[in-house]
Amino acid sequence: MGSRHEHQPPFPERTVTTYHDGALGRMRSRAVGDVHPGTPQVVLVQGMGVADYLLPGLAAFGRWTRAHLVELPGFAGSGDPPHELDVPEFGRCVADWITERDLGPVILAGHSSGTQVAAQAALGHPGVAGVVLASPTVDPMARGYVRLLVHWQLDGRREPSGLSESHRPEWKRAGLRRLLHTARVHLDDALEDSVGRLRVPLLVIRGRDDRIGTARWGRRLTGLVPDGEYVEVAGAHTFPWLDPEAWSQPVRGFAHRVVPDGGERQAPPHG
Repeated sequence: MGSRHEHQPPFPERTVTTYHDGALGRMRSRAVGDVHPGTPQVVLVQGMGVADYLLPGLAAFGRWTRAHLVELPGFAGSGDPPHELDVPEFGRCVADWITERDLGPVILAGHSSGTQVAAQAALGHPGVAGVVLASPTVDPMARGYVRLLVHWQLDGRREPSGLSESHRPEWKRAGLRRLLHTARVHLDDALEDSVGRLRVPLLVIRGRDDRIGTARWGRRLTGLVPDGEYVEVAGAHTFPWLDPEAWSQPVRGFAHRVVPDGGERQAPPHG
């Protein structure tokens, strides 16, 4: 199919780009929308090696709050790390970014492998009021290079066109060696271990046609926390590319439930 037929969701007309120099490398972030009193801001963590595909979904959040897309060291527009990072180190980068920005209580969201980083970053962080895991990885049924590749290919048949074209410049920037390392450390990271230690509310969003993660996996994750919610939307693993608005209302409702007045939320006691 020619490029003129490719699916192209609307990208934001304007983003505000800033940089943060952390201990593990420079991080670029792009923000859209305005701060609204009483509404927490959203911090969104990129997927595996790629970030631009999330800009249309970020714009959807930006219609009701200030939303930030955070790019990890070694990827997209961020600088190189001092060494190749693992998932807990990526989590430290995001946690440090949130601390440095001092945005008040935020909703920390991740898509795909970004869910693993977001869960790590949220652990014990006083600035995180709630966590959103969109298309969480890695489902136990897909753990292993071969199994993950097979499920990724199956899912790709259900994704709209144009997605791979969006990814290619960022894949080239990262390089094959770094991408393979990143896949390995995410396969070695058990998301359920991090989620089981969360002390804030959790929202899991899954595309109904996702072939990388199952409904059973999503529901299992929500059952690991005292306050977990599971939602399904139309689309496959990368559902925000198909419909950027798909996750906007679930996240907005979650945000206002978690932080009803936009103020400080008391985390439940550890027990």
